[in-house]
Amino acid sequence: MASIGNGSSAISLSKREMEILELLASGMTNQDIAKSLEISKRTVDNHVSNILTKTRTENRVTLVRWALQWGKVCIDDVTCCTLPATAQNPE
Repeated sequence: MASIGNGSSAISLSKREMEILELLASGMTNQDIAKSLEISKRTVDNHVSNILTKTRTENRVTLVRWALQWGKVCIDDVTCCTLPATAQNPE
């Protein structure tokens, strides 16, 4: 499970929830996610509902904003997770 700090308490999302969050942030519908993961749409609906509850977000838009803020998803390499610093080559 991935623990994500949010104020004084940590939010734990399962590996599957993180996977669904990434697909959701990429713009996929619940039906698209279900097909991609080969699970039922109802299972995806349940996961999304659980993620919204755990993150205390009200809808998909605020959930994606939350995920971007905490560096949990990357969208078009614009807002991306922090990458380790690379050594600079001396010129």
